[in-house]
Amino acid sequence: MSEDAESPSALGKLLVITGPTASGKTFAAVELALRLGGELVGADSVQVYCGFDIGSSKPTAAELRGVPHHLLDVCEPEQELDAADFANLADRAIADVRARGKLPIVVGGSGLWLRALLRGLVPLPAVDPALRATLHQEAVALGAPALHARLREVDPLAASQIHQNDQVRIVRALEVYAQTGQPLGALRAQHALGAPRYQALRVILDWPQELLNERIQQRTTAMFAAGFVDEVRGLLARHGATPRALSAVGYREVVRHLCDEVPLDTTEQAVERSTRIYARRQRTWLKNEPGDVWTVGLTDLLGEAGRARLSAFLELPR
Repeated sequence: MSEDAESPSALGKLLVITGPTASGKTFAAVELALRLGGELVGADSVQVYCGFDIGSSKPTAAELRGVPHHLLDVCEPEQELDAADFANLADRAIADVRARGKLPIVVGGSGLWLRALLRGLVPLPAVDPALRATLHQEAVALGAPALHARLREVDPLAASQIHQNDQVRIVRALEVYAQTGQPLGALRAQHALGAPRYQALRVILDWPQELLNERIQQRTTAMFAAGFVDEVRGLLARHGATPRALSAVGYREVVRHLCDEVPLDTTEQAVERSTRIYARRQRTWLKNEPGDVWTVGLTDLLGEAGRARLSAFLELPR
């Protein structure tokens, strides 16, 4: 499966636990797996890489409580996985879990990866290397926000879903428009109306904004206390600064601390701020995706309301 692949036919029911960063996705998924006889299939675009542990909040063995978690540490940072690669890996993991009589529970907040798994990807033209190189050169010369402003003029829908500093996704959207004359946002919206690959219930964990911000602050503090800076220092020593995962939220700020001597307290504040922004973007993306969606608080999900809703979806005896 690639960016240009067509979606296969529906592949069966699937439970998906998603939500913004720091919302408790892994905790909820582990608890449900223990109750329902399930195993986890990760949908996190950083946790797939070996060595990216603290900054990605990769679950520990203690946190997993014996529940198998697939698609953690599946490749080295130099081997970049895209959404299509992830969907192929996840399809195989889901089939393997089912073959052993267990319930696969997809857990993660990487929106495009979830879209690839649940609905497939939009058929798009192959990358034009010369066009891509030109756009990247313009981004370096003018800055990603300048290209984002250009994208907003031709594809306001895609621009609204892409951060102004996300050079990779901005360039891709501009590429598609240049090659097809059609906005990527409109192409994806049309594609979303097609048949899904799985009959999925997407559970979006919901928190009041002030409480989620507090959880983000607490997690950021804990990450630095656990040795986040040393983790990034080791990654830079082993792999250099080229792996794309080092541009992920949190990692890019620590790279600046180590390479550009940004003060540590400023770095920690920057990580918290970037994480809050990322959480807002996740919320917007996830709530706008089509399909069967249940937005619910963690307490209700793990209580009687969750038991009733999940039993109905999975056709389990109450």
